[in-house]
Amino acid sequence: MQHPTIAHRIIELKNNDLALRDRLAKEGRLSDGYDEEMSALHIHNANILSEIIEEIGYPTVEKVGKEASEAAWLVIQHSIALPNFMKRCASLLKKAVDEHKATPTNYAHLTDRIAVLEGKPQIFGTQFDWDENGQLSPNPIEDKTNVNERRKSVGLLSIEEQTELIRFHARQDNLIPPKNFEQRKQEMEEWKKRVGWVL
Repeated sequence: MQHPTIAHRIIELKNNDLALRDRLAKEGRLSDGYDEEMSALHIHNANILSEIIEEIGYPTVEKVGKEASEAAWLVIQHSIALPNFMKRCASLLKKAVDEHKATPTNYAHLTDRIAVLEGKPQIFGTQFDWDENGQLSPNPIEDKTNVNERRKSVGLLSIEEQTELIRFHARQDNLIPPKNFEQRKQEMEEWKKRVGWVL
């Protein structure tokens, strides 16, 4: 590991993120849209990580160790209010994957998240949301027939296994579907326009 101090800092960002998520879950605040406190922390973490990336490039395992590299990816996944930062990280992560310095699974999650935020179908089916029946289901998937082949190629479980797992964890975290599905959908679209994901 080339940057132990930076590694420690990145892990700290992740721990703060998870601690807040845990608290909001206990308070029942995870099901009513994007919580303002969580949004503020995600932006704060992304800004710090952006400075780190300016200094050392993408935080690969080689540079910061496995735990911190995974932590950096989590911070990027959660930086949904910063489209430019997220897209920049996706291209840096793609380069790292091509050089066998990062995991294709993380790249699959990140590109899917960006696609969904842009209102496009995802490729690997990693992103889930509440559907009109109150179930967590994959967001629309491009060429759904072959999705499990693509998932397997990057080391992911089948879409069926993943759906079961996501729903199990949602029950564990006491997550409940939004009270008004259409209203939540509309609020999400307005938010995506506001932060610059869609025109």
